Amino acid sequence: MKYLALLTGAVMSLAIAAPAAAQDYPNRTINWVVPFGTGGVTDSTGRIVAKAMSQITGQSVLVDNRPGAGGIVGTEYVASAKPDGYTILYASSGPMGVNPSLYKDKLSYDPLKSFIPVQTLSQAHMLIVVSPATPFKTLPELIEYAKKNPGKLNFGSPGQGTAQHLSAELLQTEAGIKMTHVPYRAGASQMADLMSGVIDLAFEYPTVVRPYIEAGKMRAIAMNGSKRFKGFPDVPSIAELGYPNAQNSGWSAVAVPAGTPTEVVNKLASIVQQALRDPAVTKYYDDNDNMIIGDLGPEKTREFFAKEIEKFKGVVERAGVTVD
Repeated sequence: MKYLALLTGAVMSLAIAAPAAAQDYPNRTINWVVPFGTGGVTDSTGRIVAKAMSQITGQSVLVDNRPGAGGIVGTEYVASAKPDGYTILYASSGPMGVNPSLYKDKLSYDPLKSFIPVQTLSQAHMLIVVSPATPFKTLPELIEYAKKNPGKLNFGSPGQGTAQHLSAELLQTEAGIKMTHVPYRAGASQMADLMSGVIDLAFEYPTVVRPYIEAGKMRAIAMNGSKRFKGFPDVPSIAELGYPNAQNSGWSAVAVPAGTPTEVVNKLASIVQQALRDPAVTKYYDDNDNMIIGDLGPEKTREFFAKEIEKFKGVVERAGVTVD
């Protein structure tokens, strides 16, 4: 009887402690893991949203870059972290949408079982940018060259399975060309190599390449959506150039390790939603032709993940993308 009383008391204490912890959340620094290096879109976007979250909560939200294997390293790190809401993931379409089809049973995490999706952030298409060392002024010129010189053009990406990598693979499939993929651990290194001519082209988000384009250090020759970016009205879309099936977009969200208390998940979702309404954040997204998806909470974000995983499965199969 004494043991039963102690056990009952312990269970009641835990039940009381969980809501109390959520009510007090966050009361210390939140570690926001970005599974890509500095200088890329995930890093820059993560930092501006993290700043808004810090202002809302009064607690530091630190961006922790953990690049490697196309986002797998940082994603695995969060999957094994303590599920208390203080280690969160910048969940993007590559590690969470593409990789389940690309790596199949080789992944140590499952986006829907190892994590709790918290809140979507945004969705965006990419620009196709070329090194100033190349002679290409248009996408048709690049494709014509690639057809005559299979494998000679090098394209960069933040890693295998990222939206940038998959976008290039789709273009190759639809245009009937073959290029060489050069994966990078950090966006800054990729941009440096593109500007110096080490690689010839890349698919990348406007927020990353805009400063380089404006400075004349690289050229934008197309964007991989159905219509032109308002920030780059003179750059044609890949659809209007005759490759509508090569369209692709990347997205971002917030996720936490499985087992995180529901109360904490809901509180974090509310914080992120508030951050997405911050004027500095909305201006940042608007300036970079990035569409905020701020109306999806935890349950709808889970549904969004599931649909995107299924969608990218078809994209991977159509593009014939494989990994070693």
